[in-house]
Amino acid sequence: MPISKSHSTPAASGNRELFKTVGSVIVLAVLGFWLAYQFVDPAPPREVTFAAGAPDGAYALYAERYKEILARHGIQLRVIHTQGSVENLDLLQEGRAAVALVQGGVKAPPDSAVVSLGSVYYEPLWVFHRMGDGLRSLVGLAGKRVNIGLDGSGTHAVALDLLAANAVSQTNTTLTNLGGPEAVEALSAGSLDAAMFIAGPDSPLIRTLLLRDDLRLLNFQRAEAYVRRFRYLSRLTLPAGVVDLGRDVPPRNTELLAPTANLAAGPELHPALIDLFLQAAAEVHGQGGLFAAPGDFPKPEFLAFPLHKEAQRYYRSGPPFLQRYLPFWAASLMDRLKVMLLPLVALLIPLVKFMPPLYRWRMRSRIYRWYREIQAVDLAIGPQRTVEENETLAEELDRIKDDILKVQVPLAFADELYQLRVHAELVQRRLRVAATQD
Repeated sequence: MPISKSHSTPAASGNRELFKTVGSVIVLAVLGFWLAYQFVDPAPPREVTFAAGAPDGAYALYAERYKEILARHGIQLRVIHTQGSVENLDLLQEGRAAVALVQGGVKAPPDSAVVSLGSVYYEPLWVFHRMGDGLRSLVGLAGKRVNIGLDGSGTHAVALDLLAANAVSQTNTTLTNLGGPEAVEALSAGSLDAAMFIAGPDSPLIRTLLLRDDLRLLNFQRAEAYVRRFRYLSRLTLPAGVVDLGRDVPPRNTELLAPTANLAAGPELHPALIDLFLQAAAEVHGQGGLFAAPGDFPKPEFLAFPLHKEAQRYYRSGPPFLQRYLPFWAASLMDRLKVMLLPLVALLIPLVKFMPPLYRWRMRSRIYRWYREIQAVDLAIGPQRTVEENETLAEELDRIKDDILKVQVPLAFADELYQLRVHAELVQRRLRVAATQD
């Protein structure tokens, strides 16, 4: 006669206990994960403020390109237009901007928390003066009418540095603070003798001035001395004819001085965004140009401020491993969660080791709990017991045996279950022997 299978088999019972055991470990692991997550850095912001220059300037143009690139990664760049580098630096220090383009030579207070992410391109200093006035160096500007750019601009800051080194100041020279277009008009009208500009060689304003026959570009013959004195400056050579080969503009190699534009950051910038900004900088400024070879920028040189430690790592190793293969937000999340790896592993290893003993204990506890009741009956058996007391013990032992028959355990623990049944039977036999001796 075939044995019918009950709805609840020993295997199913064992599986339930296994699930309970594993579930307990999972709950503890999730709890540990949650506790560790409290120490994870907050996620990067979705919006970042970027301080650029005037709306028609190079900084504003580059800011729009950064905006397009970061938008591909889900970061909204809010561009603020300013008077120039000095105001950009102020916004960074006050926390009203997280990132900005700041020209080298613009000085921050000693206690400033502003850092550099790298220099991103050369910004040559162009000094235009009237043809035939015999000007050969900045020393010759003393006593003339010279425009040094808007107050608060990077041009203004660098011009004051260089003029002061040549003993040229407001006390012996007429220094004006006009914007670029106004300075060009003043040169044309004859109300200025010279004007200083800091701009890229592709600037329409600079190209226009280079092509004029009534103006001449100053050749910094002592360029090497300047770069030794002012470490934020570089020495560049404008090759003869590079502006217009047909007209041979400029007519000779011209030595120029150039600070670099720095991609600067305030303390508000989230560290996870630094790699993203540097990758954007490589896309925007890494194509090369008249004064830079492809791949020259960004670079950790000619800095206006200390280099951020995350930027140092970027220049040593490139973009983080995860950002090379994952979208920015996924890589950022994984990078932030890595701080949880050690405590999580430290928690999971003992939990995983604890699971088998816990499972065995839960299975054996179904069996061993009955030994306490069997032992109580066994200890109560004795010759001094009355018939009624022995009958009560017999009824108690029958109840225990009936309950033991309902116990289900996996096959791995069946031998212990059958031993329990054998031991219950032995106690029952001993009770019968004791009852016959009364």
